[in-house]
Amino acid sequence: MLVAPSILSADFGNLARDVEAICEGGCDLVHVDVMDGHFVPNLTIGPVVVEAVAKTATKPLDIHLMVENNSFFVDLFAPLKPEFISFHIEEEKHPHRLIQKIRSLGIKPAITLNPHTPPEAIEFLLDDVDMVLLMSVNPGFGGQKFISSVIEKAKKLKKLINERNPKYKPQGCIACSRVWSRCSGVCFL
Repeated sequence: MLVAPSILSADFGNLARDVEAICEGGCDLVHVDVMDGHFVPNLTIGPVVVEAVAKTATKPLDIHLMVENNSFFVDLFAPLKPEFISFHIEEEKHPHRLIQKIRSLGIKPAITLNPHTPPEAIEFLLDDVDMVLLMSVNPGFGGQKFISSVIEKAKKLKKLINERNPKYKPQGCIACSRVWSRCSGVCFL
């Protein structure tokens, strides 16, 4: 099991302190939620703030794009060398092309599914990505109530992964929207 706390609910006046705290607390990844105000109604942080986070973090970054025009945002964040960049399948018209672009930049590509999107929507992309993030809240807002149907969805995803590659054993991962408290997603690496 990997833990990836999101900085979305950090105290941005003390961002360095909060990033240090989650890294010292044992997180595996620092989850960064990027929202553009179009794909989701909220607007969050850009590359300048994420660069500051990257300088403070002692763990790899996991950048979660909740945006329109994914390719543009990949170009913005790639110079920060995150371990993962994930994008929402619901927004991407050419997912294979974007996956190849992310990988060509030396970053592990990941796909995110909204609560209503079935795992079968990415069945033929599973061999090409390094992580799948299942949203257990609707994207765009922190502090929401966990949507419990994601548990059954995670089981379906695990079954799909096992059918495609029986030797692969996915790990679980929790992305928390409140430092160590509320979960916003479940991912498989």
